[in-house]
Amino acid sequence: MNEIIPGIDTHFLSQQPHDVATTVGLLLFLTVLSLAPAILVLMTSFTRVVIVLSFVRTSLSTQQIPPNQVLIGLALFLTFFIMAPVIGDVNSQAVKPYLDGKITQKEALKRAEVPLKNFMAKETREKDLSLFLDYGHYDRPKKIEDIPMTALVPAFTISELKTAFQMGFMIFVPFLIIDMVVASVLMSMGMMMVPPVMISLPFKILLFVMVDGWYLIVKSLLVSYS
Repeated sequence: MNEIIPGIDTHFLSQQPHDVATTVGLLLFLTVLSLAPAILVLMTSFTRVVIVLSFVRTSLSTQQIPPNQVLIGLALFLTFFIMAPVIGDVNSQAVKPYLDGKITQKEALKRAEVPLKNFMAKETREKDLSLFLDYGHYDRPKKIEDIPMTALVPAFTISELKTAFQMGFMIFVPFLIIDMVVASVLMSMGMMMVPPVMISLPFKILLFVMVDGWYLIVKSLLVSYS
């Protein structure tokens, strides 16, 4: 067992540098693959979508209905739908030329960053971006392509969180009003031992169904990225 991983032992380091490069490339690929979930969550629309959908379930007080699997699945498909133009640009500008051997791996990664940066920069508040640029002592970028990913990704994430919570607040308001009205009626009737949520739940579900709530929520999410 002189060699466990090709290209790592001293024999290959000294005589076959090509194998070393191949092994290092494989390790880097596996590292990127392990970070894929974080990339999906922090560099796409997934964060905003899944938080807003979670706010809907919480405001309805339906506990685990819809189940987590349904919310995550819907959030994933909405993310793929919203990110389709960006994915298409990455595929045409970076993936295809690289697979055809027209550009190097380094150039492909550089080209793939451009559509992602354009998407994230559009949804990132200037205040959030300035926070990370100032803290990291980065030079002020003259164009979007010059923004470092290490500053853009966290800035984009906290901007998405703020937007998602703003949308969640607007979703909560009408259901909160229903809860307050039901609680006031029960108190005036002396039924203080009856949980208001048990009485208000059917009314909240009825309101949500009557206004076609899922359509409005999904439409709001799609419009927020248009």
